[in-house]
Amino acid sequence: MVPELGEYAVYVLTSYAATLVLLAAIVGLSVRRSRRVKRTLQEIERG
Repeated sequence: MVPELGEYAVYVLTSYAATLVLLAAIVGLSVRRSRRVKRTLQEIERG
């Protein structure tokens, strides 16, 4: 059940791809920052 996008197919599919890339980047950066903050907090708690 793929909708017929007609002449706008390239733009719609490009937008979907860009959205997925941006979401993956946001999730990746969030995970990276979370790990860094967790490591820093553990160092502070150890003294």
